[in-house]
Amino acid sequence: MPITIMGDKEFENVPSIKSKALRINLNENIYGTFSEIGAGQETVRNFFRAGGASGTIAKAMSAYDKDFSDAIYGVENDRRYVTEARLKKMLSHEIGLIEQRISREKHPNKLFFSYANTVATIDFAKKYKGHGWVGIRYQVSPEEDYNEISLHVRFHENDARHQQNTLGILGVNLIYGAYYKYDNPKKLLRYLYDHIDKDQIEIDTINFSGPRFEGVDNRLMSLQLVKNGMTDAVMFAPDGNNVLPAKILYKKNILALRGSFRPVTKVNMDMYERSLELFLKESKVEKENTEVIFEITLSNLRAEGEIDERDFMDRAKLLCSLGQTVMISNFQEYYRVVEYFSRYSKQRMGLTMGVNNLVDVFDEKYYRHLSGGILEAFGKLFFKDLKVYLYPLKDPETGEITTSDNLKVHPRMKELYKFFKYNGRVEDIENYNPEILDVYSREVLQMISEGKEGWEDMLPEKTTKMIKEHNLFHYKENKKKAETEV
Repeated sequence: MPITIMGDKEFENVPSIKSKALRINLNENIYGTFSEIGAGQETVRNFFRAGGASGTIAKAMSAYDKDFSDAIYGVENDRRYVTEARLKKMLSHEIGLIEQRISREKHPNKLFFSYANTVATIDFAKKYKGHGWVGIRYQVSPEEDYNEISLHVRFHENDARHQQNTLGILGVNLIYGAYYKYDNPKKLLRYLYDHIDKDQIEIDTINFSGPRFEGVDNRLMSLQLVKNGMTDAVMFAPDGNNVLPAKILYKKNILALRGSFRPVTKVNMDMYERSLELFLKESKVEKENTEVIFEITLSNLRAEGEIDERDFMDRAKLLCSLGQTVMISNFQEYYRVVEYFSRYSKQRMGLTMGVNNLVDVFDEKYYRHLSGGILEAFGKLFFKDLKVYLYPLKDPETGEITTSDNLKVHPRMKELYKFFKYNGRVEDIENYNPEILDVYSREVLQMISEGKEGWEDMLPEKTTKMIKEHNLFHYKENKKKAETEV
């Protein structure tokens, strides 16, 4: 029994990086290779220093020269080296070599692994901080197929040596977590930051695959990244898979719609379709170089208290089924969304929003934490060619339609609003469908939760079909409950 002293508090004892590496090294069955391109052999160095590495490391290599790298792993179609495709080629190639060179008959209990990273650290001018792909392909049973964990990181430190050190620690955490925390992927994610501060490195994409992760939905893992503060935003494509934000947004014209999408209504789709028509009419905006993003904020997901993961998945499935790219973000203010997009693109940007959202944008209380207040926020929000596409609001009692011409902001903000309005930064969506202005997501959701009829006409046909077929938002349970009560 360990000794405890009065007043001791319980805490989780995090193993040191040396202890983690040593535990791996002392396991006689874990055996594999390290391939690290771009920052040096930072991860494998921790295993060498821990001692006992001869029983763990089959090979450690760095192919810095591009011609050497191409000769080993092949040439990428885009001629780039810091990509997910490159990482996967490295993992596949090295696992193939282990299987060829190490006899299963001679070593029946060996658990093979291949760890790899391909990174670009901060440049000499310190303008580009760098990023990279890190991954492991491994076994936890000799007879089992391989599991894989791959992730994308963005460096935030301003010194190459610090970035290299952080990458080495992250690599050890990943290998240790892959073997000893695979039964709880959510905890595995948090353990990646053992001995690393979150302002040192950002993980903005992660994917799990293989027999041990068959029940893992990578979209939920993306949600955990934002929830744990590991990144500000994650994205997944219409096919439902996690996707690197840079891949989606790089040098694109971007139109973003923020909402609860709980569920997606005809109003949401009308806002999307009509604003896209206007956006595509802007100069230098072409359809093939334009990306539409449906954004759900973390605060929106927490609207009912703790995040309901099933509710999140229901919304994600609906948006993906409609062919949309979804972003989950930690941005409450719109200017932060624009700042985020501007990391990846200097092209035109548009925000589609309703009247109430625009009125909130001009509310000073949201910007008290900024030294420059609302003026600082607006300088970031309306930089370059950003435009707001405004969807009208219908008063349910009087039937009056509110547009950019008659909306009311705080008297102190009136002149500021006029400035942006008369400079063409706010444009009304005029070709809207007047028959659906009375449709609200919260009312539709309430009708579904109470098992009422009639909500089907408020949603796109495909959305209605999915809700019924896949029991989204507990549709079948709610309907059965309503029928029982009747």
